[in-house]
Amino acid sequence: MVQARPINDNWLAECQALADGIRRRVLSHTVAHGGYLSQACSSAEVIGFLYGRGMNLGPSEGPLIPPPFAGAPSKDNPGHTSGMLYNGRRAANKDRFFLSPTHYALTLYAALIESGRLGPDGLSQFNTDGSTVEMIGGEHSPGLETNGGSFGQTISQAAGVAWARRMKGDTGKVWVFMSDGECQEGQVWEAIMNMAFQKLDNVHIVVDNNGQQVDGRVEEVMGLEPLDAKFAAFGAHCLRVDGHDLAALDAAFQTPHPGKPLVVVADTDPTHDIGLLKERWPNLHYIRFASEDERSRYADALKAMEI
Repeated sequence: MVQARPINDNWLAECQALADGIRRRVLSHTVAHGGYLSQACSSAEVIGFLYGRGMNLGPSEGPLIPPPFAGAPSKDNPGHTSGMLYNGRRAANKDRFFLSPTHYALTLYAALIESGRLGPDGLSQFNTDGSTVEMIGGEHSPGLETNGGSFGQTISQAAGVAWARRMKGDTGKVWVFMSDGECQEGQVWEAIMNMAFQKLDNVHIVVDNNGQQVDGRVEEVMGLEPLDAKFAAFGAHCLRVDGHDLAALDAAFQTPHPGKPLVVVADTDPTHDIGLLKERWPNLHYIRFASEDERSRYADALKAMEI
């Protein structure tokens, strides 16, 4: 485990406030509509750290209320929308962010709202016809630069962007957020090998290792351990930390890794701060309430978090 470095300013409290706000906002949305709640429980500190401390992004240029879907990008559709505007326009010295498991979109939208990059009503059109605020985010959705496609594809997209940025002399990094379940895909390991071979040390990858996927427990579907050793064996510089420990995340991403992509495996709890979810163990992937009584219990949990 990585030892945290001393904290000398208030970034830690700010990032924790982001994380807490992400969980509350996703829980609020879940109480009203159902949704991907466990993903926010496990990743809130990671995403909060990225937006509050880790990434060097430009100011958001996306509208506070996301526009409707204007069609796929093409030379005949100059008015298409790009979700990357919420992370700032492309600039040589700024970082780029890729969300690989796009069912984490609700968590990302919440992070954009909590960090002031999206308006507080930005979720009002969530998962409605014609909206860009999609349940499974696309390249037009706030905060997303590309369509993730099938699991395991986004890391290859990010590798191509990192290679191109190095060729152009850009100083900005490429960040990739991944889930543990997608590491069952062979393309992930091909991409890591390629990044290691190309010495793409401008890549920072974080894996939300929460042990859950749509078919159940990762260890029961197809076990991945020792995940950190596997990333290292394929050529990455890999560290493993408690994904709810902001100081440990910061220390890990401050680690020098010349000539290698940096991978941080963040061990997380998919019920973190919302103990009610433990009653659904091990089926946590998506919340559909079985009764209004159950919904009201989650509403009470939300009230407790808002005190």
